[in-house]
Amino acid sequence: MPPYAADPGALRPRDPEHAPEPAPERDRTKAVGEAPDPRSAAFDWTGDAAARRAEAGLVRTLRPRAAESPLLDLASNDYLGLTRRPQVTEAAADAARRWGAGATGSRLVTGSTRLHARLERELAEFCGFEAALVFSSGYAANLAALTALSDRDGLIVSDTANHASIVDGCRLARAETAVVPHTDPAAVAKTLAAHPGRRALVVSDSVFSVDGDRAPLGALAAACRDHGAGLVVDDAHGLGVLGDGGRGALHAAGLAGAPDVVATLTLSKSLGSQGGAVLGPARVIEHLVNTARTFIFDTGLAPAAAGAALASLRLIAAEPGLAARARMVAATLHRRLTEAGLSAARPDAAVVSVRAPGPAEALRWAADCREQGLVVGCFRPPSVPDGISRLRLTARADLTDGQIGQAVTTILRLAPAGAR
Repeated sequence: MPPYAADPGALRPRDPEHAPEPAPERDRTKAVGEAPDPRSAAFDWTGDAAARRAEAGLVRTLRPRAAESPLLDLASNDYLGLTRRPQVTEAAADAARRWGAGATGSRLVTGSTRLHARLERELAEFCGFEAALVFSSGYAANLAALTALSDRDGLIVSDTANHASIVDGCRLARAETAVVPHTDPAAVAKTLAAHPGRRALVVSDSVFSVDGDRAPLGALAAACRDHGAGLVVDDAHGLGVLGDGGRGALHAAGLAGAPDVVATLTLSKSLGSQGGAVLGPARVIEHLVNTARTFIFDTGLAPAAAGAALASLRLIAAEPGLAARARMVAATLHRRLTEAGLSAARPDAAVVSVRAPGPAEALRWAADCREQGLVVGCFRPPSVPDGISRLRLTARADLTDGQIGQAVTTILRLAPAGAR
């Protein structure tokens, strides 16, 4: 039985006669007068932490999924439905056969292949930037950009709704970080004006992952230029969905390739693979190669992931209608749900956020949907900064009209009291 067996319960020997003997249960009783083992108390505190999570209803559970599932998936970030495209999976397999299962080392030692270089070149060209640098994850890419482009004496201005990887990048950069209200360019400008002469970065998601709304990139860039600051934009949810043929939010805003703009993104959403990248001026990318710790000290992206991402990128370029289809699916979901009385944020890309009365109701709603064959995301405090619980729907380009109707019908039928 392979280690990726569809049924977790199937991970057992095929022949019960050759099953290993169960390990004898350790006698936990202690002899009278025996001193307690001091090692046993080292992580006792985790029990108290678990109890607090359970009381708050914040327990997270791993749920292994099968390779094939009858469930309709509106929870993943596979916006364009490319992760199972034969061209993409074959490219991943071919790369693994040719280059090996792993990168074998950091990018500066043995972890860079011609495949990585090709992906970086085509990614930069497609998105309209001078150069690109590929990382093992989008999280690592954000950490790299923020830590390498700022320092202890610098200033970072960050939107309050930015992704956790941006938050962690700000912390690791050790710069002074000013958190400003959501999508408020005036607050950004005011903060920059209060720190004249300091090296400064403004950082924002292009599309925010909770409500799916877009950042005012043009106004943010103008504020940066008025005060000599650099702009770093995480385009994880924009690439493949926004811009001409899916070239991203910065391309749509006319900011791609600007000398004061850096983009970060992930290869795990629209590109259906895994990994991340930083795009920007060549001198910025060269600086990251020499200073970014999540690049220097991390094993390079696996060749299979690089091959899959490259194949997806070429598919997006060849099928520019995919981006428009993803946006249309999102708009249709939003229209039909709100016309039926639910409260949902108007989507700017491929994320549709439907409000729930509270965290318990959101959890129950999502669980009920799953029981009826529909998988949706569930966001609740403290993961959402505004304290509002939501269902989060992914509008994939490969959803059929029938699947859209099935999703809408299921969500409406199972909506809890108070949702509309």
